[in-house]
Amino acid sequence: MKRSFYAGLLGLALFEALKVYFIMPMPGSQGINSLGFAYFLHTYRWVFRAAFILAIAAGCRAVFKGGWKWLPGLAAAAALAVVWLFNFQITADRMFLQPSKLTLAPRSGNSVGEASIVIGIERGGEAKAYPIRFLVYHHQVQDTIGGTPVIVTYCSVCRTGRVFEPTVGGKLETFRLVGMDHFNAMFEDASTHSWWRQATGEAVAGPRKGLSLPEVDASQVTLGEWFRLHPGSLVMQPDEPSRENYDTYGRFERGLSTGELTRTDRSSWLDKSWVVGIQVGLSSKAYDWRRLRAQRIINDRVGDVPVVLALSADQKSFAAFERPDDGWVFALQGDVLSANGRSFDLSGRDLAAPDRRLKSVNGHQEFWQSWRTFHPDTLQDI
Repeated sequence: MKRSFYAGLLGLALFEALKVYFIMPMPGSQGINSLGFAYFLHTYRWVFRAAFILAIAAGCRAVFKGGWKWLPGLAAAAALAVVWLFNFQITADRMFLQPSKLTLAPRSGNSVGEASIVIGIERGGEAKAYPIRFLVYHHQVQDTIGGTPVIVTYCSVCRTGRVFEPTVGGKLETFRLVGMDHFNAMFEDASTHSWWRQATGEAVAGPRKGLSLPEVDASQVTLGEWFRLHPGSLVMQPDEPSRENYDTYGRFERGLSTGELTRTDRSSWLDKSWVVGIQVGLSSKAYDWRRLRAQRIINDRVGDVPVVLALSADQKSFAAFERPDDGWVFALQGDVLSANGRSFDLSGRDLAAPDRRLKSVNGHQEFWQSWRTFHPDTLQDI
């Protein structure tokens, strides 16, 4: 029976460690296809725990009957320490907390530097901006814009910013950060405990596997550029309890982070090199950020769709649009796109007729490793 006690303690400790190992960025964990196994362990965690606790209980009397009572006590304490560590310390939603209160302010009351990069959304006549330096800690912010609920997400390990409508089957859903798979954040919905991939908005495990959240058009620009295009916008302000966890100096957004997971490669087409990925229908293409900075404008096609990708004079803000046809070859002067006698700002508005706009295309600045992982058939703009 003594073996039952120690086997139960060892099994419980190993189980709690493995349950977290497969969904957190630990050595070797993100390079293997273990998502199904990780979800199995998570789903049946109380079954495993009950089995190990029963084994411990079955041998408890035998181990504490002898004269070496300190040994089983020490073993139990060690196992409990592992359980506590992997359930209350090394878990995604305890390491990266949601804002205690979402506060947004107009330009007149804004405390965020205008050189900061934001994820901006315009919908229903309303505009809001969410600084990346806050999002990389929170990973998600749930809000409403233009009467539509949105979830603004960011994964610093992939450098992926995505905005979705958090609705499934017409019903509003809430999510928590549960971990990471292939270096991309995963969220768990509250209703079915399915897991959703941040880079694609797709449920990848659980009862809702195969479903996708509707993606919302968003821009990645400096706050100053966003205010120039949307002077009445509101801006997310720092959450006071989280302030000490923020990237206050914006090192990540400028590519200066030195962490192994969040660093930036300086050459093109390496794992941590920056690209702008564009997907139109079933076709996708990745554009080297270094080339975009040198040229500032790229007229191209993604699949059968003519597109234009433009970089603002601030060298940080970018936008992508569908070109009406191949005859529209855009030039960029300052921050004005021009073709066929018409001019547009970087929100796509026709400067002579603001009600007329270019059709936006979601372009995402992210690490090349991430884009090719989740868009394996993508083409490289070389």
